Amino acid sequence: MSKRSRGVGSTLRDFLHDEAAGGIVLIAAAALAMVGANSPLAGACDHLLHLKTGPVLASALGPMTVHLWINDAAMAAFFLLVGLEIKRELVDGELSRPSDRTLPVIAAAAGMLAPAIVYLGVNAHDPTLARGWAIPAATDIAFAVGVMALLGRRVPAALKLFLTTVAIVDDMGAVAIIAIAYSHGLNLLALGGAAVVLAAMAAMNRLGVKHLAPYLIAAGLLWWLVLVSGVHATVAGVLAALFIPIRPSPGAPDSVESPLHRLEHALSPWVAFAVLPLFGFANAGVSLGGLGWGVLADPLVIAVAAGLFVGKQAGMLAAVAAAVKLGWAERPGRASWTQLYGVLLLAGIGFTMSLFIGGLAFGDPALIDRVKVGVLAGSILSGLSGYVVLRWIARPA
Repeated sequence: MSKRSRGVGSTLRDFLHDEAAGGIVLIAAAALAMVGANSPLAGACDHLLHLKTGPVLASALGPMTVHLWINDAAMAAFFLLVGLEIKRELVDGELSRPSDRTLPVIAAAAGMLAPAIVYLGVNAHDPTLARGWAIPAATDIAFAVGVMALLGRRVPAALKLFLTTVAIVDDMGAVAIIAIAYSHGLNLLALGGAAVVLAAMAAMNRLGVKHLAPYLIAAGLLWWLVLVSGVHATVAGVLAALFIPIRPSPGAPDSVESPLHRLEHALSPWVAFAVLPLFGFANAGVSLGGLGWGVLADPLVIAVAAGLFVGKQAGMLAAVAAAVKLGWAERPGRASWTQLYGVLLLAGIGFTMSLFIGGLAFGDPALIDRVKVGVLAGSILSGLSGYVVLRWIARPA
């Protein structure tokens, strides 16, 4: 085995290990949030999340609260990590060659379009609900890899990498959607300031600055300017990541001489074991006391759940089958169709990004609670179905 192969394999194992463990912690945090929201501690938890801590960083938001710090600040670190992963894959990883991008890009595009069509098919008649069309669009890679970890060797490494790559590609789409569809009241002066900061980061790149400190300071300023601008602040994380220098090192993907690799390695455990569990705890809790089983017939709940469970698998399977049939790409690792189908079912787990977009789409707490029910229903159906297919039905090619 070549040095390149050993390096890439080791990096993949480390990445999947972190994501799998993080996914399990995220599942526990979400479960804890549900228990808390349906216990005598519900009022205390809600009070803590909406506790005003200050300061006022953006007049449109008012004083910062614990919830805002988690969703607008801590999640910026998550998006920074997503941006670093995107850049690494495009420059020095699994998306660096056009042939490597074909199937994940096709699958990810179909996996975003089909759920949106399903969602709008249910709610197109209601302009208020139609605003949530992007909720079922993205895959939660931490949850999905967490489920795959429970399956061990029943999921080939090539399929794990395929799903990870698809999730990274549709994260790109989700970031674009957030920036375009869920921004409002734009402050052009702040946007101009953000452009100046990005230009300064680009200049540091050209001057060969390799120390991370100047880039992180610039990223902090960029975050504040984007927060003030009206574009969701977490987009700053991805924009900043694009200007973190990378030193291509295919034989040693974790080279300490590459600033991007150093930052990604440092951020990964914090995001997996702190940021995402905090987000899950702060956003997954929904009180079921006043809802009852009838909520499952609510159009918003149906649209979100069906988008994740039906739209994801149908759109992605059709797109992948067409790409293979037309000779544009091959099945990952020549895995069997049943194995591939099981992994595509796992792509319907949309927890983190779906909840995030749901919070942006609706300001009404009652609608957000219904989004949560739909996300949980669709994600649980997708996760359990994928597990069953991969554990008991799928056979190797």
